[in-house]
Amino acid sequence: MTPDQQFARLVKIAILMFVMVFGYFMFADAVIPLTPQAMATRIVTKVTPQVSGKIATIAVANNQVVKKGDVLFKIDSVPYELAEEQAQLALEQAKQDNAELDAALLAAKADVQANRSNAKQKRSEAKRIDSLFLTHGVSQQLNDQTGSDATTAEANLQASNARLAKLKVSRGRYGDGNLKVRQAQNRLEQAELNLSYTQIRADQNGIVTNLQLQVGSFASVGQPLLALVSDKVDIIADFREKSLRGIDIESSAFIAFDGEPGRLYRAQVSSIDAGVSAGQFEANGRLAAPQESARWVRNAQRLRLHLELDQQAVNLLPAGARATVQLVPNSGLLGFIAKVQIKVISVLHYIY
Repeated sequence: MTPDQQFARLVKIAILMFVMVFGYFMFADAVIPLTPQAMATRIVTKVTPQVSGKIATIAVANNQVVKKGDVLFKIDSVPYELAEEQAQLALEQAKQDNAELDAALLAAKADVQANRSNAKQKRSEAKRIDSLFLTHGVSQQLNDQTGSDATTAEANLQASNARLAKLKVSRGRYGDGNLKVRQAQNRLEQAELNLSYTQIRADQNGIVTNLQLQVGSFASVGQPLLALVSDKVDIIADFREKSLRGIDIESSAFIAFDGEPGRLYRAQVSSIDAGVSAGQFEANGRLAAPQESARWVRNAQRLRLHLELDQQAVNLLPAGARATVQLVPNSGLLGFIAKVQIKVISVLHYIY
């Protein structure tokens, strides 16, 4: 075989191999799609105090595993203990004020009764004297005086009734419905709540990270002081939309993490995002701005899938760990090819 023939043969072999590889990639992308655009994510909670004060104690260390309800750190509670005591004293004062009003009400009721009796007596006396005056039995002066006394007694009765009504309004309802007691009780409950906020606890199971606290530093309301990373792992993977034909919830998948090349984890699709940011438009009052592109073949749109791992051992993976996700068809042969494909790709990622 001449050198020219050998070269021609090599060219034909290269072209054939290229066609085969290209054909395989086209086939694999349509039937057994794979993406290296995947990672492990966790919910990260920013821990912020709900009251201000100096940090008294720190109960955790950086990267420590905590359970829901565990104390993370404590704020100096002395000012809040004093506020609680002050609120308790205010509640007792409100009850004492009500007791004083109860005594004043009894006195006011007795005063009303006395003035009512006195007014009744004065009215009877004035009526009797007026009858005698008509028969010239008494003087004009005495008649005028008894009439004036009756009017004064009636005014005193009205004044005592007004004082009694005012005391009733000040006293308010009896029992737990009393306004002053309810207000004082509300302030006490708020003070107790603020005191409980001096112990900052974990709202979920997770791992403490980015701990930058020191005893004696000042904590402000709403200022994040540490991050609590959830112990639940969520795998997100971005696939070209054309690759998701026939994929639905609970479709099977293999996942290979860059930190463990060649090791496969079984998973299933838990959800598919309803959209991506490219499809979100802000109502800003401006006209549409169509995208311009000189490319004949545009970039494929990618959609995001969420996957749930079957094994819980990978819960120790850090948030942001990169991964490769292989969707697995129901066919046994295609499933085997998919498994081999992701193993090869994961090893190449490790080498590269």
